[in-house]
Formats: sequence, structure tokens, C-alpha cells
Amino acid sequence: MNIVRKINDNLAIAGQITLDQLGQIADEGYKSVLNLRLPEETGLLANEQEKTELFGLYYINIPTKPEDINHQGMLQIYQIVTELPKSILIHCDNSIRSAAIVLLYIALKQGIAFEKALQKVINLGLI
Repeated sequence: MNIVRKINDNLAIAGQITLDQLGQIADEGYKSVLNLRLPEETGLLANEQEKTELFGLYYINIPTKPEDINHQGMLQIYQIVTELPKSILIHCDNSIRSAAIVLLYIALKQGIAFEKALQKVINLGLI
């Protein structure tokens, strides 16, 4: 089972979540799940969208490869994260892409230029 790491009051990250974890995050007051995994990845939770929505959570899947974490791709994700009901759990297979997305989102929200924020994420080895 992957650890859910709370980043702030609005965002948390994890690797692939389980059905039990979906119930736990719903009980903890999370409102949305953003899945960054691609359909061809192994170890996916079967029917994740359906199971997530049964817990009353919003669900969106934006299949994202590390090389897709660029200015245009991040703008799309930024807009979605901005619009989703908070708190949001963002997950991928091992939480690395999730961490990169959350760090970029927070940096952009704070007014840091995308290129500067992206370089910090690269320097951390997240992409």
C-alpha cells in the first residue's frame, strides 16, 4: 500500500492507491482524485474512476509521462487542479510524477516562472 503524503490543506500525493485507501481519503474529507497514470501501466486499480465516484469523490485521469511535464501540459493540469474541489489526491505509480506536478502547481500559484520552477523539479530528479 502506498503512503498518502499530505502536502498542504488542498493537496496530497501518492503512488497507486488501493480501494481501501479510496475509502480512507473519502473519510478524511478529500473531494477529488487526479490520476496521472497511463492506461498501459501495470498495477492499475481496475475501474478506478467508477470505484472513486462510488465514494462520492470527483475523478479525473490525465495520462502523463514525465516528458509530458512541460509548459503546455502543465497549464492544462494547473487549470484542472485549480477547478477541482479541494482537497485533491494526485497519484501516479510511485508518486514521483505526482510530486513534480504538485511542486510545479504550488510554484506557479506563487508566481514563480514556469521555467524556473521546472528547473527546480529537474534538479530534484523528479523528471
